Amino acid sequence: MTALVVNALSDANSPFLSARRVSEVLGVTLTELAALIGIARNTLTAKSGARRVDAALSPVVRILAMASEMAGGEQRAAIWFKHQPLPGWAGKTAYDLVREGKADKVLAYLEAVRSGVYA
Repeated sequence: MTALVVNALSDANSPFLSARRVSEVLGVTLTELAALIGIARNTLTAKSGARRVDAALSPVVRILAMASEMAGGEQRAAIWFKHQPLPGWAGKTAYDLVREGKADKVLAYLEAVRSGVYA
């Protein structure tokens, strides 16, 4: 994961990822982000839930970091994540697959593309 993307998505006052920053990059509300990663909306902003939120956000941030490297920027990666159907997934986007708990499938797809295999 590129340090630049991770640092940009981290909270400056905390060692954890920032749900607010990830939601801004993706152009979604915190409620939509909570649904995407399978966390209760109130947990996103509760200090007691920071570790759980960080663990849930981590795959999304990894996907965005890889996509950012490949697409040429954070905004392009966010557009790809939300709007580009992935081959072999019946028109589903990375966003759709993450919402279904299949972030690992998106990461595997990106690894394959990065390695020169086009699915």
